[in-house]
Amino acid sequence: MNDNFNTAAGWVLFAGIIALGSSIASSLYFHADKPEHSEEMGYFIEGEAEGGAEGPGYDLGTVLAAADPAAGEKIFAKCTACHTINQGGPNGIGPNLYGTMGEPIGQGKGGFAFSSALSGHGGTWTYEEMDAWLKSPKAYAPGTKMSFAGLSKPEDRANIMAYLKANGGGPDYPAPAAPAAEEGAEGDQVDVDAPGVGPGAVEGTNASPAQAAGAMGGDQPVASDQAATGNAGQE
Repeated sequence: MNDNFNTAAGWVLFAGIIALGSSIASSLYFHADKPEHSEEMGYFIEGEAEGGAEGPGYDLGTVLAAADPAAGEKIFAKCTACHTINQGGPNGIGPNLYGTMGEPIGQGKGGFAFSSALSGHGGTWTYEEMDAWLKSPKAYAPGTKMSFAGLSKPEDRANIMAYLKANGGGPDYPAPAAPAAEEGAEGDQVDVDAPGVGPGAVEGTNASPAQAAGAMGGDQPVASDQAATGNAGQE
């Protein structure tokens, strides 16, 4: 009985060894344990990055020339949670903005405590500086305490600046850029029938010797011996 059990167990063990060896051999042959991948797993689709810097695209003087303080007042409504704009108005979360255009950046304003990002910026609130600030305060002055995200449209920023100027004044708007000169169309045709153009003399003017010499080359009648001669007094 024990001999038969030992024999059977031996065959089972032998079969297991054979199966394990076959598995190892097949994995080495077919690289089953290290599956190969294609060199490129996919491809990248290029596209415009979000939040890219705005190209020039506009002339500030031109946009300001069309700015509307009334439209700026409507946009400023979202600023009233932090700012007042009336003369002598109190500071709130942000400073009172009466007379801001042309003032030093980050200074004064009834003792308002500006962040060092603005107080150390330097310069004055020109329209160019204010345009950059209103576009993105955090990009203009990294570290500013102002949480406003900014206005992406140049027209909205121009309207706000017009409203600020209407409340406390400010410097003159920058002059709009001069329009580019239009180039003449290529291949312009010359009107040969225009006065002074072409081979013949101009009617009503004295012909120059060169014109007189070349006049016969034009489409003009030439006298011939067969030309009829009229007698005075005949119709």
